[in-house]
Amino acid sequence: MATQTQGAPKKPGTADPPAVRIALITIALVFVALFIFIPVIAVFTEALQKGIGAYFAAITDPEARAAIRLTLMTAAIAVPLNVAFGIAASWAIARFDFPGKQMLLTLIDIPFSVSPVIAGMLFVLLLGVRAPLGGWLADHGIRIIFAEPGIVLATIFVTFPLAARELIPIMQAVGSEEEEAAVVLGAGGWQMFFRVTIPNVKWGLLYGMVLCNARAMGEFGAVSVVSGHIRGHTNTMPLYVEILYNDYQFAAAFAVSSLLTLLAIATLIAKYYLERRAVPVKNEQDDMAVKVAA
Repeated sequence: MATQTQGAPKKPGTADPPAVRIALITIALVFVALFIFIPVIAVFTEALQKGIGAYFAAITDPEARAAIRLTLMTAAIAVPLNVAFGIAASWAIARFDFPGKQMLLTLIDIPFSVSPVIAGMLFVLLLGVRAPLGGWLADHGIRIIFAEPGIVLATIFVTFPLAARELIPIMQAVGSEEEEAAVVLGAGGWQMFFRVTIPNVKWGLLYGMVLCNARAMGEFGAVSVVSGHIRGHTNTMPLYVEILYNDYQFAAAFAVSSLLTLLAIATLIAKYYLERRAVPVKNEQDDMAVKVAA
């Protein structure tokens, strides 16, 4: 029945006129061209303006390599931590009822409502050398602000809702029946988690990782506040692009920007692949639910 409904043609009264469909499609294509395709082409055009040699010289410069290395290191730390938090938070919210559950959901959404610049300022006020905690850490040889740990902390803050928000609705939709059956059959806690829970949410988990990684590598506001812009030490790729552009090194700035553009394209490809893999699974679950209900 579900298949027949999906394949049934629309009634004449509910179908849009051809002129309306053409106009809407044209508007969408023009918008995408103006705000996506043309800027992407412009980035690579400007990056290669002085030739391939200048392009590779810009992205292999010692400061550029330091920025790339710091960006990759920050993402390599932030993404696993946020994924671990997302799994724990989604498990707690989807499987248990406890006091403060709604408050936890609200706290998870705070980075979406707070400006990244404000978040960076909060870290400066809390962990700067003039703050009590920051001063105590500095006296013990631990420097957070204007150093790599501050960049990692700021990145974790602005990206930690992404994995959790992808996993919470999936775990709520999947339910706990299979997990309870595994426990009844004698599975241990970790065995149930890795053989039942993770396979059920794996596509949402990977999707959250892709989004978290893209945001971590492209974050600017919070990182700019806590980094101190120390050349060769605390500049991530977005900060380094800003420095190059302000120094009128436009070709080099666009060359480094092209690396972030390639990252965005790779993220879109991964996102599309994961969506394509996740949709058939969802359709199979819906068809099974229809058969059981029938």
